[in-house]
Amino acid sequence: MTFSIVARDTSGGAMRFGMAASSSSPAVAARVAHLRPGVGAAASQNITDPRLGGRLLDRLAGHGDAARALDEVTSADDIEYRQLTALGRTGPGVAYSGARTLGTHGSAVADGVVVAGNMLAGEHIPRSIVAAFTSTSGELEQRLVAALRAGLDAGGEEGPVHSAGLVVVSDVDWPITDLRVDWAEDPIGQLAELVDVWLPQRDDYVTRGLHPGSAPSYGVPGDES
Repeated sequence: MTFSIVARDTSGGAMRFGMAASSSSPAVAARVAHLRPGVGAAASQNITDPRLGGRLLDRLAGHGDAARALDEVTSADDIEYRQLTALGRTGPGVAYSGARTLGTHGSAVADGVVVAGNMLAGEHIPRSIVAAFTSTSGELEQRLVAALRAGLDAGGEEGPVHSAGLVVVSDVDWPITDLRVDWAEDPIGQLAELVDVWLPQRDDYVTRGLHPGSAPSYGVPGDES
């Protein structure tokens, strides 16, 4: 009931990892998105065990090899129910779909990007998502949203999508973007609107965290959010 994209971007000078996901279930990003600045990103989905995302990142932090990290994690019990992706600082992304992954499922990999989905409308969906991401310019957040839209336009899931989320990490210790639509009729459309609101302010909030008082406030006077 989920399709997701994990990507690496170095175009702005800093290494960024991003992930976007959508699902017919509520609050998808809260369960499937796992990112760590300077280390990588991973998705844990399909009868989700969120612990597996953290385990993938721990192994990426230790040796940096996504394929090795996936091999190490997929030795766990009940792994046949899980669908996982992982992407490190270098090398290709990797994907795993257990034997009990739900419905029509699949994955696709390109340079710096990996996509996986389950209960899809067709096996072509992951390839459509990768193609949209690699052919779209702009900020990483914009490219991830464009990829989700392409997945939906290509047929999406077997049922209606109700939640979507997007997380990006960079060179600070917290996500520079963490946007979620946990239940809506058009979650990907609403997520795109949130991205439009957030991007002009994103870097100022990083500056405020690192250097208080040197970036503008938003909202009411005295805003400290």
